[in-house]
Amino acid sequence: MTYAADIFDTLPRLPPWVTSGRAETLEDVAFLSGAALSHLHLVLNREDAPQSLLRGRLALRAAEASMTHQGRPERVSELRDAVAFLQPGDSPGPAGEVYLSWRRAIERPVSVNALHRALPELQPEQIATWLDAGQGAPIPRAAAVLQAVVEERPRDLETAFVLADAALAKALRWSHVLPLLALGLKRADLRKTGAELRLACHGVILAAAVQATREAADLARRAARLKVVGPKLRAKGADEAVRLFLGQDAVAPAALTSLRSDRAARRFCDRLVELGAVRELTGRDTFRLYGI
Repeated sequence: MTYAADIFDTLPRLPPWVTSGRAETLEDVAFLSGAALSHLHLVLNREDAPQSLLRGRLALRAAEASMTHQGRPERVSELRDAVAFLQPGDSPGPAGEVYLSWRRAIERPVSVNALHRALPELQPEQIATWLDAGQGAPIPRAAAVLQAVVEERPRDLETAFVLADAALAKALRWSHVLPLLALGLKRADLRKTGAELRLACHGVILAAAVQATREAADLARRAARLKVVGPKLRAKGADEAVRLFLGQDAVAPAALTSLRSDRAARRFCDRLVELGAVRELTGRDTFRLYGI
């Protein structure tokens, strides 16, 4: 069977000199990171690449990186659990709050108001001031924003990462924040300034853009299979359930309200697993989560 995502594979692949070339100077690594971002830009304009799902998957990894920077033990599975089963009035805990901040940052088109929703402890005026801290090309602009936030809030690295990625998205004229810088910057990098910080950011963007491109290709293939398989199950509400899977990193059966009952939702999810359209993400017998 041929899926729509097969078309995705006709995109020119990143040439080997981008992913394996040696870059030691700022000029060399800036050239390579620019090439990787250009390729990623093409990917983000593909209709068959599930954009919100890609952002969600990268936001989860960015939240995990934030946990590492804070010296906390929570990883992907714990972050998913912290948010997926929240009930109204529940506290998500520190790890869940970080993950929710990243999710809110990517959900709406990038703007000061959207970022204030993700980082409510900041005043909109302060967010706007930081976003204007950088000038010039996209990555140097993002590095300047990162440096400005870290200098004023050295312990609030999550805010620095979110705003730096927002500055990058604005400079590239992307509609939404795409977490990239948070995926690879080390604590030692955050002590750098000026040209050294720009060099570190170029290197991280190079690796993260390649990673995001590969993730998008994989998600496009998985999304295409789900679109073909899901409606064939003929369950009432299947189309709405499929749309939920295409927009979220992890889905609990209880969230599939269009399927009318928890039992029907569980059967639907298990059948999708059998058909290779989604994966069970927890390895548990109860309180399961599913995603493509």
